[in-house]
Amino acid sequence: MDLNKVMFIGNIVNDPEMRTTQNGQNVTSFRIATNRRWKNQATGEFNEDAQYHNIVAWGKLAEICSQYMKKGMKVYIEGRLNHRTWEDQQGQKRYTSEIVAENAIMLSRKEEYGSTSPATPSSDDVQPKDKISVPSPEQIPTIDVDEDKEEIKVEDIPF
Repeated sequence: MDLNKVMFIGNIVNDPEMRTTQNGQNVTSFRIATNRRWKNQATGEFNEDAQYHNIVAWGKLAEICSQYMKKGMKVYIEGRLNHRTWEDQQGQKRYTSEIVAENAIMLSRKEEYGSTSPATPSSDDVQPKDKISVPSPEQIPTIDVDEDKEEIKVEDIPF
């Protein structure tokens, strides 16, 4: 079994740019920065390092990233690592590594990154973190499983 999966939480470095391929498929690209901070045990001073990652989203996810994500936002990106090679106009071989996004979650609210652009989600589109209602344990559906039976039937699922 093979696995190619990456997960990042970082800040968007540039506004996402959407284009359309010749086949009519939407593709959005942007960069995120992930920061690492550690203490040097020998000197006691703190060090920081920033890594930059190229992100590419396709299809509906590309549209969402382009419409709602902005420079400075903190985002969670999940996807796969992809390496490409091509020849530029001068015939030079070029290489790039990028993350093909399969899932993206916006972690910042618009007031946290200071954007008032119309492309940012309105309060009707996004429910703020402090308004999310968590169900009580009595409200969470449960599945009654008969231990003598080995499989769960669809009709037994309460939701």
